[in-house]
Amino acid sequence: MTKHLVAGAFMVVALGLTTFAQAPQPPKPSAEQKELAYFVGRWTSEGEMKPGPFGPGGKATGSDTCEWFEGGFSVVCRGQAKSPMGTMSSLGVMSYSAADKAYTYYAIDSMGMSELARGNKKGNTWVYTATSNFGGQSFQSRYTIVVTGPGSYTFTWESSPDGTKWSTMFEGKATRAGGTSR
Repeated sequence: MTKHLVAGAFMVVALGLTTFAQAPQPPKPSAEQKELAYFVGRWTSEGEMKPGPFGPGGKATGSDTCEWFEGGFSVVCRGQAKSPMGTMSSLGVMSYSAADKAYTYYAIDSMGMSELARGNKKGNTWVYTATSNFGGQSFQSRYTIVVTGPGSYTFTWESSPDGTKWSTMFEGKATRAGGTSR
């Protein structure tokens, strides 16, 4: 009987080790998700808001702190900005959808906007598009980022009533604090 107990215990341990060895490995971030590393860090921005649906226009400044979300698949950014419309806080999540083969950016802010944009990256240029809504008005928006160096980029935010003729709403530049460190 002892032989049977020892053999049974050995089988249970062997089966457990086999099951453990065959356990699926956790997923790893894709090359596209690793591209988001560029945005990790503390950023300051300055730009010019154009007169339009967001007010009279004028200078705007901001700061964002962006960090990897646990797992390394998405980057989460918290921001503060001052513009002719006042002060604003924001929260954004950048990621990549393998199913859609597109980058995604989901943002909310303290002025009531929430938006899901989809985008792509070609060379040093990232372009995101979305259907936006502000003050009860719906419009198409396009946000373009052009990487100008390891710790700087320019950006342009445009709007269109129908996605064909675009008007610039905001443009500026951003700089990572400390230059290129991520």
